[in-house]
Amino acid sequence: MTALRYAYNTNGLANHRLADAVDLLADSGYDGVALTLDVAHLDPFGPDLARDTLRLAGRLRARGMGCVIETGARFLLDPRAKHEPTLVSPEAEGRARRVDFLVRAAAVGADLGAEAVSFWAGVPQPGVDRAQAARWLTDGVSGVLDEVADLGIDLAFEPEPGMLVETCAQWMELAAEAPRLRLALDTGHCLASGEGLPQEMVVQHADDLGTVAVEGMRHGVHEHLPLDEGDMDLPAVLGALTRIGYQRLVCVELSRDSHRADRMVPQALATLRAAETAASSSAGSSSAGSSSAASSSPGSAQEVSCASAS
Repeated sequence: MTALRYAYNTNGLANHRLADAVDLLADSGYDGVALTLDVAHLDPFGPDLARDTLRLAGRLRARGMGCVIETGARFLLDPRAKHEPTLVSPEAEGRARRVDFLVRAAAVGADLGAEAVSFWAGVPQPGVDRAQAARWLTDGVSGVLDEVADLGIDLAFEPEPGMLVETCAQWMELAAEAPRLRLALDTGHCLASGEGLPQEMVVQHADDLGTVAVEGMRHGVHEHLPLDEGDMDLPAVLGALTRIGYQRLVCVELSRDSHRADRMVPQALATLRAAETAASSSAGSSSAGSSSAASSSPGSAQEVSCASAS
């Protein structure tokens, strides 16, 4: 059994130069970078994108770092409207700009050897019919998948509270129309949306996962918190990821903590490692308890089997 691999999202390192952010993460013990393409961190519309991507690829290789591409930059496409335009914006030109951005992101990801590119639906604007928005979304996702099919990189769709697709169940409906689409599971969003326990979603979607994010989160509140705050049972989530044999990066997303990234980066990893140890200890205790019960009662083995299946 191997240890989980961790990354930290650069949207929580907004005040660091990208090269400095990579070095900080590597020196702190992280295994990779969740790179949010943005105006200050590898701008996908910048004039020197090819050169900067090549330079970053070299730095990641030199530091032994993996990568996931994130596409949630707030004002990259429109400096006056957060996250706009999206795949469900009413203007065809706006939706086309989002598609172009996602295709660019996939190309950058392929050049960096990224594990996946994560993206989301967007919030339907007032007056937009949700059925129409769903058709726009399906068309957009299918278009992006077709455009990047030859790049050999996974596209992973993230259910986001408040957006058109905000639960894993809704992701399944979309994925039925776009079967190459993988799931970007932000475990905190499971708590915010009330869909279910994050560890249960991990197991349920073990075969669907393209990337996974963790952070602290409260039930019913979409606010990214430090890992030791909120209602997340972090040992249970990490234990579930370990049991399903998850080998990709587990990405920490603390987008509102750039001002204290020097503290949050090492603190988050220490919290993750402690939770992983707790999960391992709990699994060992459960295994020992099950073995003891099985040896002491003729019916125990059947009872444990039934409990595992339920």
